[in-house]
Amino acid sequence: MARKRKGKAVSGWIVLDKPYDFGSTQAVGRVRWLYEAQKAGHAGTLDPLATGVLPIALGEATKTVPFLMDADKGYRFTIEWGSTTTTLDREGDVVARSDVRPSREAVEAALPVFVGEISQVPPAYSAIKVDGERSYDLAREGREVELKSRIVTVHSAAVTDVPDVDHIEIEIACGKGTYVRAIVRDLAEALGACAHVSALRRTRVGPFTAEGAICLENLEKLIHKGAGSEALLPVETALDDIPALAVTTEDAFRLKQGRPIVLLPRQVETLRPLLTPRTIGGQDASRTVLATHGGQATALCEMRAGRLSPTRVFHLESGEPDVDYGRTQG
Repeated sequence: MARKRKGKAVSGWIVLDKPYDFGSTQAVGRVRWLYEAQKAGHAGTLDPLATGVLPIALGEATKTVPFLMDADKGYRFTIEWGSTTTTLDREGDVVARSDVRPSREAVEAALPVFVGEISQVPPAYSAIKVDGERSYDLAREGREVELKSRIVTVHSAAVTDVPDVDHIEIEIACGKGTYVRAIVRDLAEALGACAHVSALRRTRVGPFTAEGAICLENLEKLIHKGAGSEALLPVETALDDIPALAVTTEDAFRLKQGRPIVLLPRQVETLRPLLTPRTIGGQDASRTVLATHGGQATALCEMRAGRLSPTRVFHLESGEPDVDYGRTQG
């Protein structure tokens, strides 16, 4: 007999506004503890020094994490001119200094080079693995780290503020795998300056934005009032760009048993134009369809030859988002 998981069968997304100097794993652990959830995970690590959108999946929502890992993201960051550090942010040791302070006009003229599909070498202090070891571990040990360049996509980049001669603020929208610190490194080099990231905030991950995020303090207050469900978003929120199809009670039952269902011709004709090329976790997901029943996610399916075959099944209680979750005492 399978061992029963400890905790509550709570499912959904919490869009946390991660505080400064707080690790992503630490944040997930805290949210999981607050909700007493059986399972938890996050969609995209944020460095402890970064703030902003950290989507945290609870329960069945963890099955949708891969769809957010590949989602577009938004960042707002501050560049501090005058010094380059080992980590390319304010926590590293200074390795070079310069009196060059590029103007707003000079930065705006240089930014277009960093928009579109660009070749980028990740920072040595990154989580990329080199011969089975994290690059940042090797760098901290003082070992030489040579990372290969990769193609990343930056959709837009714009200067948003120049608070003083030593700082400039930039906002970007980008695809997965883009390193803000690498952009700052390469931008400074192009301008003949030294620089590092002094502040970094993630403003968006897929459908989740900073405007809809909740800070840890307010989340704790909700939990302690027994109103934790107010911050909990449905599992399917992470799948907003996946074609959805409402299915019958009988078909929902079949899908939850792992069995395929046959579509009506009109259903096929409705879905076919909505299927777009996409890769999730390195796998082709261009035929992915979300089957729903009663307004809730039933299963992620692959549509092929007029049938929907389940690939991920969701086990959700009817009306689950209306249930209060979490600890009612401090």
